[in-house]
Amino acid sequence: MTTSTLAKWMLQSNSTVILTGAGMSTESGIPDFRSRTGWWKNIDPRTVASVESLQQNYELFREFYQMRILSLTNCEPHSGHEILANWEARGLLTLIATQNVDRFHQQAGNGAVAELHGNIVTIRCQTCGKALPLGHFMDNAVCTYCNGKLRPNVVLFGEALPQQAWNRSLHAIQNADVVIVIGTSLEVYPVNQLPAMCQGRLVYINLDVSGNSRNFDLILQGTAGGVLAEIDKYLRELIAE
Repeated sequence: MTTSTLAKWMLQSNSTVILTGAGMSTESGIPDFRSRTGWWKNIDPRTVASVESLQQNYELFREFYQMRILSLTNCEPHSGHEILANWEARGLLTLIATQNVDRFHQQAGNGAVAELHGNIVTIRCQTCGKALPLGHFMDNAVCTYCNGKLRPNVVLFGEALPQQAWNRSLHAIQNADVVIVIGTSLEVYPVNQLPAMCQGRLVYINLDVSGNSRNFDLILQGTAGGVLAEIDKYLRELIAE
């Protein structure tokens, strides 16, 4: 079974859901975290990206996320993101559930996106919860309402996932005919439990084939952009017939 098989499944599907991870963004130049050379191999995440670091070592926490936000400056959505946006526009895609926090899916044009791990480009006060401009966080300012600490709307280690995004993703996956998992090692709980909730066909696309992909109906090894371009080519050929 190949990309042409998946293209046929998608055309037969009444609901196709995409689940994306870091491998979807690395082609845009964003470093990943959990690969063999990922950031977490060199940094203990609990020292920089946890509730504890926010509360007890705020300067380090703020510096880490300022660095991550700045790292997005010269990055942009790649052709794979644009293909997914086009699929949604053509009615071939119901929802993107993503672990990525860069908002590249939205920048590319997708509207149906559930951010399972939040995002790092919007800011709120940790104390009062009010939304503040990104520039306030980058300028080391405090909350203008209560002088509290500012933080990105990202899910930190020690925090629960956003309930609305989780429920939306779970419901979509449970009711999908096809679920396509792209660019994730499926190591992070509880998102790694979502593919098992699929009652339809389950597809895995990644450069590194994870041992967690054993229960998939189809495994396609390669970059997200490359594999998605091949699927899109077959889709267009089938639709034109």
